[in-house]
Amino acid sequence: MTPGSNIPLSAARVTVDVAAPVRLDVSGLLLTADGKVRSDDDFIFYNQPTGPGVTYRSGGGTAPDAIVVDTAAVPPGIEKIVVTASPDAAGQTFQGIEPTATIRNADDNSVLATFTPPQLGSETALVIVEVYLRNGAWKARAVGQGYANGLAGIATDFGVSVEEPAPQPAAPAQPAAPAPPAPPARSFAGSPPPPAAAPSMPAAPPAAPAAPPAPAPGTGKINLDKGRVSLQKNQTVSLVKGGRPVLSQVKMGLGWEPAYRGKDIDLDASVIAYGPQRNHIDSCYFGKLSIVGGAIKHSGDNLTGEGGGDDEVITVDLGRLPQEVSGLVFTVNSFSGQKFTEVAKAYCRLLDAATGEELVRFDLTSAEPQTGVMMAKLIRQYSGEWEMTAMGDFVKSRTVRGMVKPAGQAL
Repeated sequence: MTPGSNIPLSAARVTVDVAAPVRLDVSGLLLTADGKVRSDDDFIFYNQPTGPGVTYRSGGGTAPDAIVVDTAAVPPGIEKIVVTASPDAAGQTFQGIEPTATIRNADDNSVLATFTPPQLGSETALVIVEVYLRNGAWKARAVGQGYANGLAGIATDFGVSVEEPAPQPAAPAQPAAPAPPAPPARSFAGSPPPPAAAPSMPAAPPAAPAAPPAPAPGTGKINLDKGRVSLQKNQTVSLVKGGRPVLSQVKMGLGWEPAYRGKDIDLDASVIAYGPQRNHIDSCYFGKLSIVGGAIKHSGDNLTGEGGGDDEVITVDLGRLPQEVSGLVFTVNSFSGQKFTEVAKAYCRLLDAATGEELVRFDLTSAEPQTGVMMAKLIRQYSGEWEMTAMGDFVKSRTVRGMVKPAGQAL
């Protein structure tokens, strides 16, 4: 989904989970036609996990938090449920963090839609999606509205009362700046929550939401619904079509040509497998053509880059990958020491191994005088689906061994 787009809900019960590289707090607010809660009871979050037709579900730190909406149980007068997210760490913004909301059928866990807001900056909280009633039918809309003053700003905006700070002694001159908002009932440092009868949100002055910055070129996420995808650097594609994974076994083809006629260049394609803590599991390259029980295989070394088509191919059986493998980074190195400024038409492309159909392509349009490049990464999501992101980041390394650390940092 893209900001502002909507879909009809084909299920009466839906789950909205929000995942990111860091732990997020996810909450839901039940709103009336005037866009406000009826009372603090309509704010559903970790300290008040149940409400009429809406439930908060904790991921326990190993899975994303979620809001479950039973549209049949939503009381009359409630026309919208907004799902919000904020980083769990106090003061952390969404800068460099790409949250993804996944809307699922709550009964069979099938994916109905996904949404990743465009590149974010100083926002510390988001209204990420909303489930709303229109002409008697329930729909979901992608929002991605950012707030610079955290969940307290969202709560205030939608009519939730917040705790007021204790009165401060009067200052003889210029009033002191207000203290930063206290954290919600659950301490961000992990201490147990104090007893609370009400939602207990931090105080914050009402403020207009921060307008999301314009997306940077090449950022954002798409899927395979419209067929073959040509990626730009940093762009991500979900390997799903019609809300469902379409692949089991894939091939990553990598190709290149010498930039100068008659001059051979020896490049080596590799894939590095990582665990959920960015721990290096194994590397598949010309010297080790099969890893992780044969789930990843290499076609062998091409010493010149001559000839049409892919120079080297790495086959990945996603269905056979052990659960410990959560990330793959595809790299190319110049073992002969020539720089990528001497290489032309370098690319990688993802194919359906069963049909040979090209699904995703990334052409390296720029070069740097380095001997290694990280071409693309495949990341396993909490849901089990895989996403591919174009990278095109250059590294000084002639072998895959020197790529392990920078590639792990890039996951």
